[in-house]
Amino acid sequence: MNAIVDPNGPALAVVPSNPVPEGARVGYFSTPDKIRLRYATFPKGAGAPKGTICLVHGRTEFIEKYFETIADFQSRGFAVATFDWRGQGGSDRLIGNKRLGYVRRFDDYWTDLKAFHGSILLPDCPGPYYLVGHSMGGLASLYAGTRDRMMFERMFLSAPMVALDGQPLSMAGMARAAETLGLLGLGRLPIGRGSDKPQSQQSFAGNALTSDAVRFMRSNEVLAARPDLEVGGPTIRWVASAFRAMAGAATDAFPGDVRIPVLMLAAGQDRVVSSAATETLGLRMRNGRHLMVPGARHELFMENDAIRGQTFAAFDAFITSHSA
Repeated sequence: MNAIVDPNGPALAVVPSNPVPEGARVGYFSTPDKIRLRYATFPKGAGAPKGTICLVHGRTEFIEKYFETIADFQSRGFAVATFDWRGQGGSDRLIGNKRLGYVRRFDDYWTDLKAFHGSILLPDCPGPYYLVGHSMGGLASLYAGTRDRMMFERMFLSAPMVALDGQPLSMAGMARAAETLGLLGLGRLPIGRGSDKPQSQQSFAGNALTSDAVRFMRSNEVLAARPDLEVGGPTIRWVASAFRAMAGAATDAFPGDVRIPVLMLAAGQDRVVSSAATETLGLRMRNGRHLMVPGARHELFMENDAIRGQTFAAFDAFITSHSA
């Protein structure tokens, strides 16, 4: 294990159940609006070089959660570069209560991704570049695909957050309601669903994320070692920003605006984001399509071996074969 762990710097959490992938390098970079973000890069493993996977996470997630998946990418000949979004993981938190998810506007995630591309990917990582995004990171990736066709060759998205089921209003209506609360000065107050609560050993039964107890508990062990990485429920401001972005993804123009080839995987038993909305978007896209993974819960990369096998089979068909 060659991880750079500086006690005064952006250290990676190391626990026995979650080994650091070979060759890890970790550091900080800054966005144009002066937010400091933690990042890590990992060289390719065996085989001919195939480029770099830019891995972007979901809400509340952090670099260490993806160590196993990063090693899987390395074994396929990919280098990997990843970072913690603003407001979570080891990156700068944005409000006084550091355990709450907050962002001023969803477009700030585009600022993070663009800065990462220019500051880390281009100078330090071998091309070509492929974007892999999960949940909230999947929605941010889709918006990136509407803005810069040249950043990435292809995008592979796991359970992208394009809509939420069970809401009393449309995505646009929910955005307006949350924005109204924000205008009343309530934007930094917490709000959310039961599934937004932090994971614990007791919360595995019936959880919406994964059927795999070992992978579920592994994330808990990382957070026990590094509680500063944890994020709980979102704020009203985050909710308003997310619903506004999801409303944008539902417009007639959005599917045609995504100019990077994309494959979206929907989880058959997803209770976090709307798999039906992912299917609908996939059918409407010119440069994209979708696949349903039966029996899967929300976190496809953290699921049991059978479901992860299906996820990586789709990845290999869409990304690995293209890179070769």
